[in-house]
Amino acid sequence: MTPAERVAFVLHDVFAVPFDEIADIVGRTPAASRQLAASARRRVERARRSRVSRAEHDEVVRAFAAAARTGDITRLVAVLDPDVVLRSDGGGVVTAARNPIFGADKVARFLFGALNKNPNATVLEQETPDGLGFALWDEGRIIGVVTLDVAADVVTDVRMMMNPHKLSLWN
Repeated sequence: MTPAERVAFVLHDVFAVPFDEIADIVGRTPAASRQLAASARRRVERARRSRVSRAEHDEVVRAFAAAARTGDITRLVAVLDPDVVLRSDGGGVVTAARNPIFGADKVARFLFGALNKNPNATVLEQETPDGLGFALWDEGRIIGVVTLDVAADVVTDVRMMMNPHKLSLWN
């Protein structure tokens, strides 16, 4: 969902703000604001329909892990949605991608590069509020948490939290 869609959706559908007012906030016409909210609603509905069970989620996550362990980019790309998005947060303290990474091939290459840059890190399965994910351990401390969204037997989103300030609760 784009920022403008999110604003229009939340203001109208949650707070009942009229589209005339939303138009002023997002810098669009009332008709365009109405379309933004409609587009956001469609995205929410699509996401709701594409949810998988916890068991299906965890099965795909384990397939992702197995593919990542092989170092075989073709195998990893096969478990990624062609439009997968990777987002990482280093908080300006540790190295992370500054912008989202789009596409299965680019995400797979980024992940292999990240693993190669941390050869001492141990990657272990970790239960997270989002389902099965991964914790990256180095010298007895968690240095990263990776969570994945799954739909239709492929990974659609990868989130890498590397910001040590946000990982303090994990340690």
